[in-house]
Amino acid sequence: MKIVIINYGAGNIQSIKFAIQRLGYEATLSDNAEEIKTADKVIFPGVGEASSAMEKLRVTGLDALIPTLKQPVLGICLGMQLMCKHCEEGDTNGLNIFDVDVVKFDASKKVPQIGWNQIENLTSDLFKNVNNKEFMYLVHSFYVPLNDEAIATTEYGIKYASALQKDNFYGVQFHPEKSSKAGEQILKNFLEL
Repeated sequence: MKIVIINYGAGNIQSIKFAIQRLGYEATLSDNAEEIKTADKVIFPGVGEASSAMEKLRVTGLDALIPTLKQPVLGICLGMQLMCKHCEEGDTNGLNIFDVDVVKFDASKKVPQIGWNQIENLTSDLFKNVNNKEFMYLVHSFYVPLNDEAIATTEYGIKYASALQKDNFYGVQFHPEKSSKAGEQILKNFLEL
C-alpha cells in the first residue's frame, strides 16, 4: 500500500510517520502532485497557523490538487480545518471540501484547548473498535461547529465537530498519532478503508 503524507512545511509529520510504522506500514513524505495522486491513502497533517499554511499550499499548487483526490484522504488538526470553507484564523479561505467555517472558541474558554478530551456520537467506519467517549489528544484554539458532515463530537464549553466526513475525505481535529491505542486504531481503520 502506498501511503503519502503531504509535506508542505506545516505539521508534526514525523510523529504521524512513526505511528504508521508502528502499525506495520511505511509512509512517504511528499509535495509532488504525481506521487500524491497515485497514493492509495493520503494524510494531510497540519500544526500552525491557517493563513500561512494555506499560502504554502497555494505556492506548491496543492490547494488545487487536494480537493480533486479520489482516494481516502485524512486531514489531521489544522489539516482538517483547511479542508473547510473558511478559517477565522488569519481570515483565510480553505479548500472548501467541507461546507462549514472554522471559528474561534469564545473568550469564556481557556484557549488553546490542550490535552485529553472525549469524542462521542461516532458515526463512521473510521471509528470501528473505538469506544464512544474515548479520550483523544487535542491542541487547538479554533473549532468546526456542529454540521451535517460531523462524524464525531466533543464538548469544550460547547459541543463541536471533532471529526468530519464527506465522500472520500475525512478530518479529525484531534491527533490520533498522539492518542495512544485508540488513536492508533483510528489510523489503522483509515489505512484499511
